[in-house]
Amino acid sequence: MAHGSHMTDEQPYAISHQPLAMTPSTAPDPIGHWDALLGTVDAAALCGHVTDGQRSRRLRFGDRVLCPFLRPFFLDADDEARVRQVAETLWVLGERVAQIAIDSPDMLRQLALSDAEIRLARIDPGYATTSTAARADAFILPDSLQFAEYNGESPAGAAYSQGLAELFDAEPVMARFRERFDARFYRPVEALLEALVASYREWGGTAAPPLMAIVDWREVPTFSEFEILRDAFTALGVPTIICDPRDLEYVGPGLYAQGRRIDLVYRRVLINDIVAREAECRALTDAYEQRAVCVANSLRCKIPHKKAFFAVLTDERHAALFSAEERELIRRHIPWTAVVEERSVSRDGTRTDLIPLLRTARDRFVIKPNDEYGGTGVTLGWETSESDWDAAIARALAERDRGWVAQERIAVRREGFPVCDDGAPRGARTRDMLVDFAPYIFRGRLAGFLTRLSATGLANVTSGGGQVPAFVVSRKAEV
Repeated sequence: MAHGSHMTDEQPYAISHQPLAMTPSTAPDPIGHWDALLGTVDAAALCGHVTDGQRSRRLRFGDRVLCPFLRPFFLDADDEARVRQVAETLWVLGERVAQIAIDSPDMLRQLALSDAEIRLARIDPGYATTSTAARADAFILPDSLQFAEYNGESPAGAAYSQGLAELFDAEPVMARFRERFDARFYRPVEALLEALVASYREWGGTAAPPLMAIVDWREVPTFSEFEILRDAFTALGVPTIICDPRDLEYVGPGLYAQGRRIDLVYRRVLINDIVAREAECRALTDAYEQRAVCVANSLRCKIPHKKAFFAVLTDERHAALFSAEERELIRRHIPWTAVVEERSVSRDGTRTDLIPLLRTARDRFVIKPNDEYGGTGVTLGWETSESDWDAAIARALAERDRGWVAQERIAVRREGFPVCDDGAPRGARTRDMLVDFAPYIFRGRLAGFLTRLSATGLANVTSGGGQVPAFVVSRKAEV
């Protein structure tokens, strides 16, 4: 974890260097200080410069730049410490549940893995780590930290997060901000590379360095992130190429692309696609099954990735799997979750029938598919009519094999952010945004954050949200 100062000699927009009307002892919180500094700059010019910087750095989702905002997300060292404890413990629990479930048909059923997913999960990957890279989506408040989901399969955005942090770090307004506050950011790209190579070594790989292939469809909107990672990994000493699954060839005993034998696959192609497009992914799965190549994350990662993983954590039937300290952490930070089906459940020691509970308390629950991305199919009970809520329950019951979960409502964070707006008097305006704060955990260690903003109840890039970098800040001591 580090921060750099990469100021250029030529400032891209005017910034006043007159002292602000405050002293260090009366300076506001970091948000207030940053916003006061924005009042000294040409916001329209800053918006243009930040947008141009994102395009030049390939920080885009499809054709759209990631960040239309003019302030990072700020957290302090205490926030960082409590996020670290819970996120790293959650990774440990995900690994444990995966190890147990692989030999437990009943738990696999509770997690609602499909037959095809179970078949892939039961292939021995050749090493023990299930999720080399994971991300846990959370909402952090001064008196609350609750996690809504766990992405144990193939979390995107690490390179985007670092790139945005580096971009904001180099802005003149950040240099002024650092006159009163220390500010640092994580570098998840380097941590991701270390984790991937560590999994390769755990697998038994000996190439020094290994040839890595980032594997996903060439049409995906996150392709620009693969380019950033390819260049960064190669510069850090691990040669890396980008491959579409259709371009791979398994010629025993090796997996090949572009005429080169691949040692390590950083798998970004989703297991959903591997199942749905089996023939196009056969070279990858055959090489994986024959241990001709190390694949991270392994194909067992669907086990903790399923939304029903939280149902296992909060189900009193599985309490013996966790220590007293872990159970307390789960109680405080993981919302009560249950697979939607006709059965009796236990909530805080009281048994009740699940479906009547959902029908009578829709303002307390969300229903979501067990395995989807980008907010697809999510129904927020408190924003839904009674008839639509009943329809969501009926769909979940009808699709039990696919799996739907009900999850108790959690406290979310909303915060005003300056957002670029050509129609505003100064080129920017403040907008109230939902803040989804998602720590990356690479092989059990906190490695950075993905921070997404949305004006709606769902925070994700695919549904039109935006992204900002996260900085850990502290006020400088008075001199």
